[in-house]
Amino acid sequence: MPIQPRIGITAVASLLPEDRLSSDDLQREVARRSGIALPGRLLTQATGIVSRRVAPEGVYASTLAEGAARRALAAASLDPLDVDLLVFASASRDLVEPATAHIVQARLGSRAHAVDVTNACNSFVNGIDLARSMILAGRARRALVVTGETPSRAVRKDPADFAEFRGAFAGYTFGDAGAAVVLEAVGRGGILHVDCETRSEHWEVGGIPGGGSRHPRGDAYTYFRGDGHELRGVFEKTGTAVIERTLHRTGMDWDGFAKVLVHQVTVPYLERFAELTGVPADKLVVTVPELGNVASASIGVQLDRIFGELEPGERVLFVGLGGGISIMTMVWEKS
Repeated sequence: MPIQPRIGITAVASLLPEDRLSSDDLQREVARRSGIALPGRLLTQATGIVSRRVAPEGVYASTLAEGAARRALAAASLDPLDVDLLVFASASRDLVEPATAHIVQARLGSRAHAVDVTNACNSFVNGIDLARSMILAGRARRALVVTGETPSRAVRKDPADFAEFRGAFAGYTFGDAGAAVVLEAVGRGGILHVDCETRSEHWEVGGIPGGGSRHPRGDAYTYFRGDGHELRGVFEKTGTAVIERTLHRTGMDWDGFAKVLVHQVTVPYLERFAELTGVPADKLVVTVPELGNVASASIGVQLDRIFGELEPGERVLFVGLGGGISIMTMVWEKS
């Protein structure tokens, strides 16, 4: 039987907006605009998030994705025309139609097959998996997977009362970022294992309802709303099982991974993840205190920070968590 080729990540990059917004400043703005008296440093103390990056006016999801894409292509010494599949994989987008991938592609000057993939904060990992599958199927030779996240624009800064503030609280964790990876055939290593679990009965727990056929118009629907405690409970019950299954199927334990990259929502959430799974703290790449929850760009930003330090043969576990809800794991070995 023919040997199935290995598909790996050969380049990675990220892009962060220059503008920073502290949690304390965000809280002061919310209090000023809403007139609600909030306990001092509530956002900082409850989330562990000190600051986040915020895209300025005129910078869009496609802008962040394009910037990260150019950096990834440069790192791989590639031209945009060397890519024959472009996947924009993000919870954010520029428009409902057309696909944001076309905007990114037009700015890059590529001619690749362009498509959007969206699955909340799991979008980027889903996009990597889709690109890998298309290369394995012979539909593409080299893929560029990008994300541009601007969830800070879905933050409600003028809640009418404390109940509305509470319903919008998860949105106050958001920050903006972009990330990109190049995928292609490799001689060794590559993506070794992928697993996922989907519990769609929880799709109503949190999200941004506006822009679709249910709520096509209306400013009230453009803000993130959800029950963070309920989401956390679902992830705790389901996510640990997926991780245990991944470790069992791969025959690995935590010592086998150089790093574990997990989607990061808040500091307490990350600490709870480590407590439930037993992952050693030194395996984590902690970004949430300085960047907040950057949605699907979280794992891409973390990977960019460690990519150059990894030796060939070292393995990394990706753990994606997304509203809807879905949990996804991916084992990748550097080539």
